[in-house]
Order: sequence, then C-alpha cells, then structure tokens
Amino acid sequence: MGMDPEQLRLLALIDRHGSLTGAAHALGLTPAAVTQQLARAERDCGVPLVARGPRGARLTPAANALVGYGHVIDDQVEAANERWAALIGRWSLRLRIGAFQAAAYHLVPPALTALRHQRPDADISVMDVVSIEGADQVANGRLDLAVIASWSTPPTPPPTLPPHLSLHTLLVDPMVVVLPDDHPLAAGDPDRPLRLAELAEEAWVVILAGTAARDQFDRAAAVAGFTPRIRFQTESYDVAQALVGTGFGVALVSRLALTRVAGTTHRELAETGLYRRIHAVTAADTTPTPLVDVFLRLLRDVAEDIDASGATTVDAAADTTTDATVGTAVSHLNHLSRR
Repeated sequence: MGMDPEQLRLLALIDRHGSLTGAAHALGLTPAAVTQQLARAERDCGVPLVARGPRGARLTPAANALVGYGHVIDDQVEAANERWAALIGRWSLRLRIGAFQAAAYHLVPPALTALRHQRPDADISVMDVVSIEGADQVANGRLDLAVIASWSTPPTPPPTLPPHLSLHTLLVDPMVVVLPDDHPLAAGDPDRPLRLAELAEEAWVVILAGTAARDQFDRAAAVAGFTPRIRFQTESYDVAQALVGTGFGVALVSRLALTRVAGTTHRELAETGLYRRIHAVTAADTTPTPLVDVFLRLLRDVAEDIDASGATTVDAAADTTTDATVGTAVSHLNHLSRR
C-alpha cells in the first residue's frame, strides 16, 4: 500500500524540523498524534521511515527516497495558505449591495456613511435591483446583501426560503394617497386619514398590472367597493407622483418613496392593511464577508431611527418630511459609528 499526500508531507516536516515535536507544532497537532501518523505510514510502507535518537529524528534511506515529494506537497500547502489568507483579506473588506430605488435613496446612504467611518478601507459597490430579483442575486453570489420590498407578505416566507438565505425585516412602509394640491380633499383636515371609498370616483395613476404592489391596490379597491378608473400606469412611484402633479389623477405611494413633487400633497389612509415591508436578504453564512453583518446592523439602526421619527409606522397620525428623516438618520448613524 502506497503513501498518501499527508504522510509524504509529514516526512518533509520531520526532515525540515529534525524532530517529531517540531513537525507536530507545524501541523498544529500533539506529538502523540504525529507519532501515530508516522506509525501508520510505516505500516503502510512496510519499512521504517524515521530513526529516533537523542538528538531528534532523522529519515531512513527509504524515507529519503520519498521526502522530495513531501517537500513539494508542503510548499504547495504553504503557497495555498498564503493565497487563501490574501483572498480572505480582500473578501473581508468587500461588500456588494443591491437595493430598490427608494431604499437606495433613503436607507442605504445613511448606513454607508456610518460604515465609512467604521471601515474606511471597505471595498463597497452598490447597484439598483428590482425587489423580485434581489434574493436571486444573493443566492447566485452576485450580491452580498440585497434590500427588497414585499407587499403584505414576505417574498418567500419560511420554510420555502432557501436554507442558504436569510430574510431580515427592517421596517413597515405604509401606503399613502397622493393628491393634486388643489384637490377638494386636500383642503380638509390634513390629519384626517382618508378612506379609499372616498376616492372611488377619481382617476387613478397606478403601478403596472402583474406586480405585487398593483395586486395589493386592486384587492383594496375591491374591498372598498369600487373598480378604479385607471388613467395612467407606470412602474415608478416617482413617475406616478409627477403625473399626479399635473392634476389628472390620484395615486397610492409608499411613504418612503414620497418625493413631494410640486403640485402634490398626500394624506394618510384609514385602511391599516396597505403597506409594504422592507427586508434585507443575506446568505445564511456570511463568511468570509463579515462586513455583511456590520452593514445589516447599520441598516437596522437607520430603520429604527426612521421608525422612531414616525415616518414609517402604520398608525402614525402625521408624516415628517423625508429630507428631515434622512438627515436625522445620517446624523444619528454618524454618532453611532464613532462610538
């Protein structure tokens, strides 16, 4: 029976260090464990491989015939370890983030500001992703973390979420109704939530059919007892609000996505079930990219800061300005990052 690579490497280490104890230290083993490995190698070869003496250990002629191969193996192992250490060093600084538009504008920048103060050497990239693709981008290794949105239910609720992915809910983002600023309902009490039924006769600017956001709106309109008269369809909340500003319709928009474009105002909704959840998707095991855990914690801090300001709680009676909310989050996280 021939020798395996580990046995050949053991001979090389005994030759290099001149003792079984030295070889044991190099391998991170006990001398007793190395003695057992050597005994097994000698049984496999059928001849003595090491002669022990008062000054240590030396290889026998039979072992000397093989030790050169062991040195090649040991050199390759050392080279692989050095290469791995270099890779781990790079990966430990790498963070590839994906986020849908509103999150990329409101959630990600404050967290990145804090991360820059904590880890100025971080190698960061950010890309726009649509929510339905975020989990797949993490699953296939293109992203380390994706910020996605879901309406009413998580995108892939356990136990069907792939075991190698984790879903972390960050906050609840309620829907509000955006009106032309000269709309009759805009002249009423700004703190009075509107019921969808009050808007049954309006022309609507809606998200494109076939999306989760549109499905939620259609269900809510049916519950409110009307079929919406749709004037415009778009895939963008920004476009929807710009169209509302022309005075030709009203729209449901996530509060986090409010742009407060000229010619518009917004009101809370009396319906409590109209909202989206915002999640972070990560690999279940983030090694060797430890910045994922750091950035996830910072995202949660941003979400808590926004939530504490009253900007994204479902039952909030009044809104705060988006710019003020983001500014508060940045200030708060800059303070956190220096603790």
